[in-house]
Amino acid sequence: MPETLLALQGVHTHIGAYHILHGVDLSVRAGEVTMLMGRNGAGKTTTLRTIMGLWAPTEGEVRWKDRSLRGLHTPGIARLGIAYVPETMGIFGDLTVQDNLVLAARGAARAAELDTGRLDWIFGFFPALKKFWLYPAGKLSGGQKQMLAIARAIIEPRELLLIDEPSKGLAPAIVQNLVQVLRELKAQRTTILLVEQNVAVAKAVGDTAAVMDDGRVVHAGPMAELADDEALQQRLLGLSLGAHA
Repeated sequence: MPETLLALQGVHTHIGAYHILHGVDLSVRAGEVTMLMGRNGAGKTTTLRTIMGLWAPTEGEVRWKDRSLRGLHTPGIARLGIAYVPETMGIFGDLTVQDNLVLAARGAARAAELDTGRLDWIFGFFPALKKFWLYPAGKLSGGQKQMLAIARAIIEPRELLLIDEPSKGLAPAIVQNLVQVLRELKAQRTTILLVEQNVAVAKAVGDTAAVMDDGRVVHAGPMAELADDEALQQRLLGLSLGAHA
């Protein structure tokens, strides 16, 4: 059984007057892809943002390995080896593709110091980034911006990736490239917590699934078990994964 790398224990999060997370319990095991699923508004994005310290939990604990993340700000959490790809992408529109990747690489102060082998690996999946290397990121298409956001997170090896809706806005062919990226990252023993509405992606890469509803995790188990049980899918998600494969 793989070790638990990240654990949320009874996490509550308030945003202003709104109580969004209501006692989230979630375990993410090392080397696995954990799918965080649920209907819109279930609390998935808030969970990722709470893990990254962008919103502080008002109750409960977020633990990374053997330590609590309570009181640790986002830059400190990132330095632990955790990268976050938000649904809003989080790229710098006024900077070039090159500069965005340099900023994301802790071990490079300029483009010449980037790991060229890893960069070529990324270009193999997202060739548009090579084509628009010196192009302002803000002028990329929505799908190209999403590619850049993912590339920023993986420009250097990370121990844990938190990724929010990565296939959103991508053409089907690029989604297949994304699936291959995720599979290769998993083969490299990168741990991934992935929010994804594209059920074909979830089935292709997920090891385990946690389903949220109304700010709580209401189901956790193997992804294959959820994919094979249409009645469970209908009850938890209101859809059939098989019909969307």
